[in-house]
Formats: sequence, C-alpha cells, structure tokens
Amino acid sequence: MNIRPRIPLVPASLFGIVLGVVGLGNAWRVAHRVWGLSAEVGEALEWIGSAVWLVLVLLYMAKWLFERTRAIEELKHPVQCCFVGLAGVTTMLVAGAIAPYSHAAASVLFALGAIYTIAFAVWRTGGLWQGGRDVAQTTAVLYLPAVAGSFLTAIVVSALGRPDWGQLAFGAGVFSWLALESVLVHRLFVAESLPVPMRPTLGIQLAPPAVGAIAYLSITSGMPDLFAHVLIGYALLQALVLLRLMPWIGKQPFAASYWAFSFGVTAIAIAPLRMIERGDIGPVATLAPWLFLFANVVIAVLSIGTLYLLIMGRLLPPVAAPVVPVVAVEQGAR
Repeated sequence: MNIRPRIPLVPASLFGIVLGVVGLGNAWRVAHRVWGLSAEVGEALEWIGSAVWLVLVLLYMAKWLFERTRAIEELKHPVQCCFVGLAGVTTMLVAGAIAPYSHAAASVLFALGAIYTIAFAVWRTGGLWQGGRDVAQTTAVLYLPAVAGSFLTAIVVSALGRPDWGQLAFGAGVFSWLALESVLVHRLFVAESLPVPMRPTLGIQLAPPAVGAIAYLSITSGMPDLFAHVLIGYALLQALVLLRLMPWIGKQPFAASYWAFSFGVTAIAIAPLRMIERGDIGPVATLAPWLFLFANVVIAVLSIGTLYLLIMGRLLPPVAAPVVPVVAVEQGAR
C-alpha cells in the first residue's frame, strides 16, 4: 500500500516572504553602518528570513517528491510558473545573508542559486519567445525570473568579491527589465483590468528600479552618479503610483500575495542608505529615514497579517484541493 505523507502544498510564491524579511535585514545592516542603529536587529532578521527559506525549500522539495502532479501544474501555469524562479533568487539572497559568517558556505549557496536562476530564466524566456500567450496572462510576475534573478546575481556576486561578473548580470537584468516593462505597461493600458486576486502582484512593479539601483551600486564605486539617482527617481515614481492604486488593489482581502510589495519596498530603503554610505548628501539623504521607516512598517504589517493567516489555517491551500490558477495567486487568501 502506497502511503503518502500529508504535506502542506506550498506555493512557490511564498518565497516572497524571504525576499521581504532578509531584505529588511539588509536594510538594517546598512542602517547600522550609516546611522549606528542596532546591529542585532538586522542579524536577527537575516537569520529569521534564512530559517523561513530553509523551511520553504524543504516543503517545496517535498511537494515535488510527494505531489509531483501539482508541482508540474504550477510549473506549467502561465502565471504561477514565474514564482518558481524565486527558489533560486532567495537562495542567492540567503547566501548574501550568511556571507559575513562564512564566505565559503555563502559561495557554495550562491553558486547553487545562480545556476538554478539562470537555467530557469533561460527556460522561461525561451517559452515566452515562442508566442501564443494570452495578453491577460501578462503580469508583473514576468519580472521575477530574468530581471530579479539577474539583479540579485549582480548584488550577491559583487558582495562575494566578483563585481566583474556582477556587471554582466546587471546588463542582463537592465535590458530584460526594459523589454518586459513595455509589454506589461501596454497590457495595463489597453487590456481588461487585472482580476482582483491578481492585483497585489502589481507590487512587483516597484522592484526593478529599486533592486536595480542596489545592483548598480554594487558593481560601481565612488560617489553615486547620475544613473544611480535616475533609478531611485523612477522607483519613487512607481511607489507613488502604487500608493495611488492601493484602494483598487485593496479590494483583494489580505493574503500572502501582498508580499509582492516587499522586495521593492525594502530595496527602495536600502539603495539610498548605500548612497549615503558612499558620500551622497543630496535628496536621497533626506528621503532615506522616511523610506527606511516605511519599509519597516510594511514588513511588520505583512508579517502580522501572514502570522494571522497561518494561525487561522488560511495561509496555504488545503492538501486535498486541486491547484487552480486563482489559488496560486491568492496564496490561500480564502
């Protein structure tokens, strides 16, 4: 008799939690260097985020072992599949988190994450180039494999001492971002409105310029230049547009899908701090404390809401339920 263990069906999109928690930890690390804030807070966030990553990796691997059909359904879905790339992206992010403790362990973890990320981005991009895609399936999640993956590669490989490799990754990320942005904005302008459960994924729209700014600062040195300020400026515009849309997005009750905002929110706090660290005393120095505070508030709200869903048993889809498109987007909202 074949008895399968009952495991939580973890959507790959839950890896977004790691992006937010570890990202905030990185913000606190830089804030400690710039403003002298508590180093312990940043390190605690890094370890909490890394622990969440480990749990999600184990559960996601178990999903492939014991619920392979559902895992394949997710991988083949035109929207859900992009979240699968976050497994590699978060692995690289955790590598950066542990780098101060063990350069060797971080290097191994980074290599695993980078190989996975590049392979997945190539596979997913190749699928998109074959056409036949419904315009309604075009959402901000398309940024995750190539754009987020490339920028994270640039950031972490530079932190590990190889900014020359980071320059190549940054180039891949920038041009992938520009190409995809035009497609996504066109869809938002002319196609029907995003379904309510999918609207929180628009939070990813903030990530490319903000994370791109960190990547650019990671591969350069000296006083931040014009291009660094340009990226921050565009990120601020995206943040304001998203704030304007919050009543519209908020028609979707709170769900784990709102972690789509976390990557960009923490990045837009980190980038100005990195610029201050490099000697910038202009507008970013004025904005930095407010952006840092905003990131802390957003991650705190997301964390409290997610813990509530977990306690109430509404964070994950039930094991017995079939995986359908809306479930992956809502991530257990209902």
